[in-house]
Amino acid sequence: MSKKYDAGVKEYRDTYWTPDYVPLDTDLLACFKCTGQDGVPREEVAAAVAAESSTGTWSTVWSELLTDLDFYKGRCYRIEDVPGDKEAFYAFIAYPLDLFEEGSITNVLTSLVGNVFGFKALRHLRLEDIRFPMAFIKTCMGPPNGIVVERDRMNKYGRPLLGCTIKPKLGLSGKNYGRVVYECLRGGLDFTKDDENINSQPFQRWQNRFEFVAEATNLAQQETGEKKGHYLNCTAATPEEMYERAEFAKELGQPIIMHDYITGGFTANTGLAKWCRKNGMLLHIHRAMHAVIDRHPKHGIHFRVLAKCLRLSGGDQLHTGTVVGKLEGDRQSTLGYIDQLRESFVPEDRSRGNFFDQDWGSMGGVFAVASGGIHVWHMPALVAIFGDDSVLQFGGGTHGHPWGSAAGAAANRVALEACVKARNAGREIEREGRDILTEAAKHSPELAIALETWKEIKFEFDTVDKLDVN
Repeated sequence: MSKKYDAGVKEYRDTYWTPDYVPLDTDLLACFKCTGQDGVPREEVAAAVAAESSTGTWSTVWSELLTDLDFYKGRCYRIEDVPGDKEAFYAFIAYPLDLFEEGSITNVLTSLVGNVFGFKALRHLRLEDIRFPMAFIKTCMGPPNGIVVERDRMNKYGRPLLGCTIKPKLGLSGKNYGRVVYECLRGGLDFTKDDENINSQPFQRWQNRFEFVAEATNLAQQETGEKKGHYLNCTAATPEEMYERAEFAKELGQPIIMHDYITGGFTANTGLAKWCRKNGMLLHIHRAMHAVIDRHPKHGIHFRVLAKCLRLSGGDQLHTGTVVGKLEGDRQSTLGYIDQLRESFVPEDRSRGNFFDQDWGSMGGVFAVASGGIHVWHMPALVAIFGDDSVLQFGGGTHGHPWGSAAGAAANRVALEACVKARNAGREIEREGRDILTEAAKHSPELAIALETWKEIKFEFDTVDKLDVN
């Protein structure tokens, strides 16, 4: 049997499989979903994961005697069955806090999801959840502003915020891009946004976009009397260029910038978040590339981990999927990681995918951003699912209005305010959504046309990544 897997895996079991270990409050805890190669016992697979993600190597080495490995090693302290899966199992691993650099999400992920994912004794491995100890959380800055400060900066209270991605997201000149921004904001939206892949292409260099967008937001503010913003994407090829773009947005008096935190990297993101706090700028975060990492139910990193890491690295808003739109997202799982973004304490709750209690202490919260294939008929569900501390972004659901983007924005604003008013009056807005919207449309021709336009548009596909519950 030993020929079926790497030499040394058996030896890991005696050192890194410690079922009698009681995790400390200062330990960083991780839950992995493991699928081992045929014939490899669970305990040996779990021990190998603990070893390879901490202090282990495939052979006994003399230099182990130069330190206290018992102090530094990761320990697999529990193994559980995965409901409905005969191949996979959960391995719970405790890591001493001294294994990680203070305030560095980059270092944590390099350890936990580094070489171990290529280990031959494994067929699949997925990082399902992390419990960050308070001692580590206090070394992280977190969101540069947080939900309360962002509401104060934008002077918007008592409802979700409304946003919109500019379409087409690629190909517009800077001036035409600014025209679309203006139409959306004057129609009633709070924010418009660059999409994740518009940076500084030949058809629209970033300086031109920033200048025309600033002109558009300022004009919309003057006309509506409301604070407006546009997420200016500062993601760039180098950190130096990223900061140059951020500084220019500040010079233009814009309130918010944007970063693609996965493709840009956690080091760049943490640096930009610190810059935003120092310079009084809000930071919107796009999660481009996340599904490459988190969508496979047996391999990769669950998005709840990526969401937790973003809160620690820094961001005021984060895309979370919509549940009801065109993008992947199970409702209970989405609610689980939305809690991780916004709450001060999140209890263990397997029905929402949370494997550990997570205490966030006094760290500020992050707005959950619902974006992707949503329109006015989704508004009751979105308000019910995401609550007030969210940004609801309608791209095609704004620009696709037959009367144009301003009318689409107006329809969204009327629908949102109708749903919030109905909810505050005690109505069950998901069950009564059709009546609420139809009633509001009597006083809004823009909403009436929007309801007619999108009445048959649905995205009813099975969820790929479902929660592991009985």
